[in-house]
This record gives sequence, C-alpha cells and structure tokens, in this order.
Amino acid sequence: MTMEQIELSAGTIDYQDTGGDGPVLVLLHGLLMDETLWADVVADLRADHRCVVPVLPMGAHTKPVKEDADLSPRGLARLVGEFLERLDLDNVTLVGNDTGGAVVQLLVDEGAPRVGSIVLASCDAFDNFPPGLTGKTVVMTGKLSPAFFGLFMQQMRLKLVRRQPIAFGWLTKRGDAVSKNWIKPILAQADVRRDTVRVLRGIAADKKLLVGVSEGLSSFDRPALVVWAEKDRVMPPAHGRRLAEILPQGSLVEIADSYSLLPLDQPAQFSTAVREFTRKS
Repeated sequence: MTMEQIELSAGTIDYQDTGGDGPVLVLLHGLLMDETLWADVVADLRADHRCVVPVLPMGAHTKPVKEDADLSPRGLARLVGEFLERLDLDNVTLVGNDTGGAVVQLLVDEGAPRVGSIVLASCDAFDNFPPGLTGKTVVMTGKLSPAFFGLFMQQMRLKLVRRQPIAFGWLTKRGDAVSKNWIKPILAQADVRRDTVRVLRGIAADKKLLVGVSEGLSSFDRPALVVWAEKDRVMPPAHGRRLAEILPQGSLVEIADSYSLLPLDQPAQFSTAVREFTRKS
C-alpha cells in the first residue's frame, strides 16, 4: 500500500489510507513501532472499511519531526487529533494497541469530537505506564543522550536480544520478522534518536498520567470495545476487564494464544472482533 504524507504542526507525518466508503478505522501503533504492526489486520478489514494508519513519531518513524514538537503523551494525542481534523475524518473508530491505546485514552480525555467509537487492544492503562518490564526498561533508556541511546539500541539487531522480556519477547509470540525492522530508523538517523529520547522522557515525566485518565473513561458515552490477550504478560488481563467495566458502552473480547501485540500474533481473530464491533456500532 502506498505511503502518503501530511504536514502537521509537529512536522511531516507518513500515513497509509486504503480509501473506500466503509466505516473509518484509524489505527495507532505503540512505542518503537510503525504501520507494519497493522499490515495483516488492514489486509483483512480494508474489504469493508476505510483503514487509515499514521506513523507516529515514536521511534520507528523515518521522518523526524520539528525540534520544538511536543512529543509528550498528551502532545502525541493532540497530534492524532490534528491528523483527524486535517484529513476531515469524522465518526472515526479509533483503535490503539500498546502505547497507541494510551494515546486513544488521552485523546478521549480531551473530548475527541471526531471519534465515534474506540477499540483498546492490550494497552497501557491505569498504573501500568510505562507497561511491564518491557516498557519500564525502554523508558529508562530515555535518560541517556540520543547518541548513547543509539549505542544501547544496537544490541537489538540480535534476535536473541529482541526476544528477551526487556525487548519484544513478551510483546509478540510470532512477530519478530516484523519487529526487527522497527529499530532501523533509530540506528540510522540521529534526528529519529533525538525524537525517541524526547518521547521516552515525556512518558517518564508523569508515570501516573493514565490513572486519572483511565478512570475518566466513565464519561465516554460512545461505543467501546476492549480486546485483550487472555494471558498477557505485559498488560494485565485484569486491566482489560476493568476498562470494559468502566466504559459505559464497553464490551470485552479476550483472545488466546497471543501476547500484547494482537495484530501480529492473532490478526484474524482481532479483525473479526473489530468487524463485529463496527457492524453493531
């Protein structure tokens, strides 16, 4: 699928857009990830949905943003809001996995007038921010200078390292072929390393950010689906159940034989859950 570009206040953002007249899905990836997280899901859902996938400046992007861009969690949420506005997307189903789910919650917290429904998929929530051993380790590296951060990330070239719990080992069972490419921009581009360190420091600055935001979801009066890995080791399954209970129109689907990155580990089951949800919504 062809990559398109849009100029936002933070800088140039790449995105994919399948077009079409079906319900609009905007799919948000997590930290150190890009649009390829959603490739198999989009291949399925594009048959009856318009799928829009922005590449957020969260570490796997190839277009560095402006030096003064707000890359805090709330800044990233506002960037998504601006993206929806610039593309004139309304009644969107906003889907977030991993850190992308945190961005969904933060945008909802600010009103999200263009969002008609949400899907939270095994994501940061409540006090699990940054999430688990994986997230805490990565965010800790944000204390390094961009140059030393790049040196630290060099070890991610090795599959043995990528499959460790402190890396992608507890995030995906089957997605190493995809995730190994996510670190290439960090290794190749100094400005991407700069952006990534700023994102990590923004997360570290307020680790309690999602506590109030998640509980505030009780006022979100639009349809909501929570899709969670049944035995997630990074995002507690209890958090998925709690989110579904808090959301007034929330429903829960649990998926077996998957880690947090459901779009990589169980794309068919994830797509089925989203399709059934949008048909009802």
